[in-house]
Parts: sequence; C-alpha cells; structure tokens
Amino acid sequence: MSAEWALEVFDKAPYVTVSMSDEEGIPYGVPLSLVRTDENTFYFHCAQEGKKLDILSKKPRVCLSAVTKCKPTIGPKDGSFTLEFNSAIAFGTAEIVKEDTEKIAALRAICERFLPQHMDSFDTSIARSLSRTAVVRITLNEPPIGKRKQYDRQGEEMKWQRME
Repeated sequence: MSAEWALEVFDKAPYVTVSMSDEEGIPYGVPLSLVRTDENTFYFHCAQEGKKLDILSKKPRVCLSAVTKCKPTIGPKDGSFTLEFNSAIAFGTAEIVKEDTEKIAALRAICERFLPQHMDSFDTSIARSLSRTAVVRITLNEPPIGKRKQYDRQGEEMKWQRME
C-alpha cells in the first residue's frame, strides 16, 4: 500500500511499537502512544530516565510498527483460518528534544490526539510536569510501508492498492 495509506494506519493505531536494539544488539520494543505532526515526524513522551532513553542516546535508529482493523476470520473462498488487518512499518532516527518550545508543541499534539476533551487542563499540566517529562522526536529516514489483508463483499481478497 502507499506511504500515505501507511501513515493513516499509524494515525489510527492506539499505540505504535517502537523497536530498537541496545549496544549488544539485544532487541527492545515497546508500545507507545505516538503522534505524527507531519509526513516524517513522530513524537512520544516518557520519564526522563529509563531503558528507552539509555538505548536511544547511544543507538538512535528505530523501527515503528502498527496494526489496525485486526480481525480473525474464515477465508470466504476456502474456509481457511486467516486474519484481516492493516499494518504499517517505518524506519527512523530518534532524538531527545531539548528545547521547551518544541517539547510543549509535541505534548500539545499528543494531548490533542489522545485527550482532546481535556485540553482546558493542558497549560496547568505543562506548568506542573514539563520539567520532569522527556519528549522524543522520531524522524523517518524513508517513506513508510503499508500492508493489508482484506476481503471485498464478494469474498475476493483485495490485492495491492485496491480499495472497496
């Protein structure tokens, strides 16, 4: 599927798994609440210390993956057990945001995505917790890739780029 389609999967996913590897090559993946602010930029927030930040400060390359519309089903034509899904994967570089202006803008975008009904409390929350919150920017190194498995109303699998 197209990069634009893959970005929509990231936008709709309740969380995105961010995978990285430590200095010894040991993989580490964690599901996070990410927000995308443009075609190449994602943000997440976390505590100011921990395993994620330790790894990312030394090895900033990451892989993002997300799945939406995941539904076990029976193949309409052959009765096989299968799974319908939309998925996306992207590769990028993570960097800890240092400037407060960018941190606040990223946190605002995160809150607007996940808690839009509570934006009236945003400024108070920022005043209370900005100093103890880390924000990480992930910049994509290449366009994301999307995949799906989906059947149309006649039971035919919709192949690459076919929309119903």
